[in-house]
Amino acid sequence: MAVSMTRVPVREQEPLVRAKNFEEVCLGYSEEEAVAEAERCLHCAKPLCVQGCPVSINIPEFIQEVKNRDFKRAYDIINESSSLPAVCGRVCPQETQCEGKCILGKKGDPVSIGKLERFVADWASENGVAPAKTKEQRPERVAVIGSGPAGLTCAGDLAKMGYQVKIFEALHQAGGVLVYGIPQFRLPKDQVVAHEVENVKKLGVEIETDVVVGKSVTIDQLMDEEGFDAVFIGSGAGLPKFMGIPGEQANGVFSANEYLTRNNLMKAYLHYDTPIHAGSKVVVVGGGNVAMDAARTALRLGAETHIVYRRSEKELPARAEEVHHAKEEGIQFHLLNNPVEILVDDSGWVRGIRCIHMELGEPDESGRRSPVEIPGSEYEIEADTVIMSLGTSPNPLISSTTQGLDTDRRKCIVAEESNGATSRPGVFAGGDAVTGAATVILAMGAGKAAAAGIHEYLQKNKKH
Repeated sequence: MAVSMTRVPVREQEPLVRAKNFEEVCLGYSEEEAVAEAERCLHCAKPLCVQGCPVSINIPEFIQEVKNRDFKRAYDIINESSSLPAVCGRVCPQETQCEGKCILGKKGDPVSIGKLERFVADWASENGVAPAKTKEQRPERVAVIGSGPAGLTCAGDLAKMGYQVKIFEALHQAGGVLVYGIPQFRLPKDQVVAHEVENVKKLGVEIETDVVVGKSVTIDQLMDEEGFDAVFIGSGAGLPKFMGIPGEQANGVFSANEYLTRNNLMKAYLHYDTPIHAGSKVVVVGGGNVAMDAARTALRLGAETHIVYRRSEKELPARAEEVHHAKEEGIQFHLLNNPVEILVDDSGWVRGIRCIHMELGEPDESGRRSPVEIPGSEYEIEADTVIMSLGTSPNPLISSTTQGLDTDRRKCIVAEESNGATSRPGVFAGGDAVTGAATVILAMGAGKAAAAGIHEYLQKNKKH
């Protein structure tokens, strides 16, 4: 039977409908659609898709089980490698990872691996299937700092090996960036994130919230006084960057981090009356996934929304799907433009933003062409809110309270990519705390590598 070169389309909310609600945009596959899409997989002898997955899921095997309609077996296969399949199926940049390596993609559409993973995870959730707890129990205790994707993955993997794991989370709700960063319409909190956190707890992981490590307790105290044998730092990168242009201190200027956190943690997406400044004319500065999230959130809160980005569409770092969705919903893009000043009224509030047109010059050290200002091309956009989405760096609280923990010039913790080891014996790190802001799946990959590194370290330093 000839394999179809076009993927089974996935149902989505209509753009003009979803632009006014916070319900999930993508509606996912039905059982019949999932099986039909799974039948397109060639089950390659040397699956390149697996090489493209940062957590090395056995993709052809789980897809084969979808094809066989054995969804529980498909879930078990995914769960051997990933603790957060319902999250990954929704927010991973599959187009540049697993699907980007799919052989079918050379002549047609790659297999919709992400949508199939999401289908399997959602089926497991709906049918009460949870990951099995390990029977082996080891005596060693591991502390995990942060309950975002890196921390949850590291904790889940260690629990599966039988270690006693406790996560310390600074906020009042576990999930990290999955809860406070990514909006509800991309990643539903109660149905998806809370369920994935519960599954990690079912493996035996304990989670304590409202603990700011570096303030409430230090890493030294966790190891010396509380008896943890190893520590994993997965505290993320929550410190926002700004441009340093005039007017940035005005009322109505936010970091994307703050804007999304307020919206998510105060549940403004339920249209509760929360102290969130929604704005009626919003300009978002930046072109990454977080910029798209902030812009699409502002739109849903009723604002006319603009994105200003200094390079062209080809260089936009956001996922193509997110850019496509933002455009469909009516967000206006000002590409090859850069802010030079935020305009402020007499009462200290934003009244607009002055931008300058850019052109692309020579490539920088990363190979991307550097934007160059076009003299005399300034113009103004009227706005009452400006959201800066220029990336984040780690909060230096942990590194500044932990002696002997090396950091780089960006205040990122220095850790080995292969196993998460830091300059402090027994202390491991991974995710955005090490790399600066990156993707959920890369943080998960780092958590997975660190779990293996911690296991190796604890076996070498075994308690007798």
